[in-house]
Amino acid sequence: MRRSHWILLIAALLTAASIATWAWTSTGEGAREPVRDGGPSWSPDGSRIAFHSSRTGGGDIYVMNADGSEVQQLTDHAASDGYPSWSPDGKQILFDSKRSGNFDIWVMNADGTGSKRLTHDPGRDLAPSWSPDGSKIAYMSDRVGAFQVYVMNADGAEDRRMTMVNTNWFPQWSPDGKSLAFHVSRDVHVLGVDATKLTRLTRDPDNGMYPSWSPTGDRIAFMSWRGGPSEVYVMNADGTNQTRLTHSEKGDAIDPRWSPDGSRIAYVRVPEGRDGNGPQVICTIGPDGRDGRQLTGR
Repeated sequence: MRRSHWILLIAALLTAASIATWAWTSTGEGAREPVRDGGPSWSPDGSRIAFHSSRTGGGDIYVMNADGSEVQQLTDHAASDGYPSWSPDGKQILFDSKRSGNFDIWVMNADGTGSKRLTHDPGRDLAPSWSPDGSKIAYMSDRVGAFQVYVMNADGAEDRRMTMVNTNWFPQWSPDGKSLAFHVSRDVHVLGVDATKLTRLTRDPDNGMYPSWSPTGDRIAFMSWRGGPSEVYVMNADGTNQTRLTHSEKGDAIDPRWSPDGSRIAYVRVPEGRDGNGPQVICTIGPDGRDGRQLTGR
């Protein structure tokens, strides 16, 4: 199963304007496959966005300017590479990859050189997130069955399991490094890094997934399908004042990521809907829900 398929399947099972221009790639045999861009991650200075894409036929890591220009391919491997996360100093990028035969966490220089494997477990280790001080990495793994959240040192040492029950997905660090936001089943939760207090912020059917902290730590962006299709919402860090940002005429909006200066939120548009096999494009929007822009697939 392709990365984009199972990422969208997660959303489907746990269940801005319409984009008219879609991108497609050739399989080399005359057929055309939809391009699926996803997993946007801002560079620390906000000038660039790393993302994964199927535009070369597999799954590789790319970077582009924050306006969508000057796309550069960083990885070129037959296996699937995805979910990049920029280091706080901008010198390295984490990603998950199946190049060892199993999904593990890898790290490389920001120019795509020097790839190094950090995890060595038979389970699937996915969606890494760098702590604000660069000393820790959070990620999710199904090594014990259901996906749980783990934290390790930046060199891959001293792995620590943070959650013990339910399914726990896509951890993201708070700006002060004291908490992790992630979704448990279909709701956003926040866990202190001492793993002693878990706070639920959304309540299904007003669900929430794929959380991302604002740079000031006082708000969280997330995805929810409470109104039908999946849309991007924001809320206060305590779960109050939940406000919808995107209003898709068709398809879904998923996987929001706040820019370092707080002025933009990157997210993934799925014009044919999260249950389909169509294209995915990366967009940005202001935190007030205005000035939506499409960056890829134009």
